[in-house]
Amino acid sequence: MLSDVMTYFHLKRTLDHVGYFETEDQTNLFKELKLQVRQGRLIAIRGVVGCGKSTTLQRLQLELANEKDIITSRSLAVDKDKVNLGVLMAALFWDLSTEKDAKPPTQPEQRERKLLAFIQKCRKSVVLFVDEAHDLHNSTLVKIKRLIELVRQNGCTLSVILIGHPKLKNDLRRPSLQEIGARTNVFSLEGIRGHQVEYIKWLLSECIHDNCLPSDLITDEAIAFLAERLTTPLQIEHYLQRVFEDAYQAATKPVTTDMIEAVLAVGLNDLEPRLVRHGYTKAVLAELLNIRLSEVNSFLHAQLPPGRTEDLRDQMLKIGIPLYASERN
Repeated sequence: MLSDVMTYFHLKRTLDHVGYFETEDQTNLFKELKLQVRQGRLIAIRGVVGCGKSTTLQRLQLELANEKDIITSRSLAVDKDKVNLGVLMAALFWDLSTEKDAKPPTQPEQRERKLLAFIQKCRKSVVLFVDEAHDLHNSTLVKIKRLIELVRQNGCTLSVILIGHPKLKNDLRRPSLQEIGARTNVFSLEGIRGHQVEYIKWLLSECIHDNCLPSDLITDEAIAFLAERLTTPLQIEHYLQRVFEDAYQAATKPVTTDMIEAVLAVGLNDLEPRLVRHGYTKAVLAELLNIRLSEVNSFLHAQLPPGRTEDLRDQMLKIGIPLYASERN
């Protein structure tokens, strides 16, 4: 049915993975990051699920790769909760080594010395990207900081950019990670926030045939309504696709506000989905609050006694967990 929907709405491609929508905030962020990575920093970039972290990361890697005095490296390991310093150092070895079939040393002292030699030989600033960094263990974060300092003591520059959910920022603020958090420059990726209308029109213009206009597919009022209710590219792409499918089955276009309202999920901005977008799953909440998963479920569904509910709310607010829809962190 997808091909029929695309034909009906004159789409030349699907709505996902279209490209990079640049905002002034992102331009300023890149400018700041290019300055920071030349100074040997631990950097954290946090953003909610679907805000465009992966797309922004790819664009940033591309721009830094074009800088003559910077070498980029990235960890490709998928199972992030098992990533440790050894895995990250292996990524640096693979990306910095010019030797064919080179194997990273496994002995700790030998490993550090050879990596320092590689970085020194580069004579450039090195930046390592670590995506989904909210899954890294605290001990790994501490060791990353020590590695950056070791490279600096050797007269070279290594920066590590951690990308993750807003939970990452709160993790770095914990008293147990004070030595890391105080040395980490944290940046917020707002994505298209404040630019939803422009993004929707840009997205449609990139996907429709040249002889069509976005207004042929969806009314301006519907675009404004969609922009008011949704805040991330992922949400917008998902619900646009769904409403186009419904409109095709009803043989109706352009899409109207009523059709958008009928498609939007009930409870889209309820507490549980909002917490998940910030990186706080039920399992994560249970671990942070040291309570059972069943109690987390009861809390999310307002089934706890008022006193216990208030107690858990206070604990969550204290560690920075966003409980209210107006909170942006």
